[in-house]
Amino acid sequence: MSVEPDKANDYDSFGEAYSAENETNLNNAYYERPAMLNLAGDVAGRRILDAGCGSGPLSAALRERGAVMTGFDGSAKMVELARRRLGDDADLRVADLAEPLPYPDNAFDDVVASLVLHYLEDWTAPLAELHRVLKPGGRLIMSVNHPFLPKLIDPRADYFSVYEWSDECTFNGQKGVLRNWHRPLHAMTDAFTAAGFHTAVISEPPPAPEAHELFAEELAGRKAFLSFLFFVLEAV
Repeated sequence: MSVEPDKANDYDSFGEAYSAENETNLNNAYYERPAMLNLAGDVAGRRILDAGCGSGPLSAALRERGAVMTGFDGSAKMVELARRRLGDDADLRVADLAEPLPYPDNAFDDVVASLVLHYLEDWTAPLAELHRVLKPGGRLIMSVNHPFLPKLIDPRADYFSVYEWSDECTFNGQKGVLRNWHRPLHAMTDAFTAAGFHTAVISEPPPAPEAHELFAEELAGRKAFLSFLFFVLEAV
């Protein structure tokens, strides 16, 4: 679908509805966030940057597990919501992942980037910045739209090309448009290597165990489903 540039990914306008929807839905609350937490493992005492923190649910969960959290988002509304969740003293900023980040070199043990990079056409500068702020050996734990998803939606889609696609969604009763960039798996891993990362894990996990009871109809007969793809990358 064709979307006016200023109408897509406008989290300042639909951020509150998006955040409310994602508190309890299957894809975010019972699939994506549990998978990110499982991949992060024991984070007690680790300094973690939440890149594209949204309203802060992942930051809150990691902080509960003992991590020292810092976060940023490109949307002022989402940062406002994150501050409501995490408190006025939380280290949160409005910043653009496509621009130089306001953090020193080697500042973090881990970076989490939850459903962020697929909004960007070019991953070169963002991955370089995330590598810069990580300590040597630090981890980038990230999720993106599964690269087979556009092909599942439209069998005519060209899996091997990098291209823009948009999706009109309803968040807690409010409509919004998300504009994404598809890239095949090899393009992702090539970008990771070029930025100085070693790909340690590629994961296609099942949802949280309790999801099968809460979403019995949606998950009937399925142990897992295609939605997101997860990576753990190590800064080398």
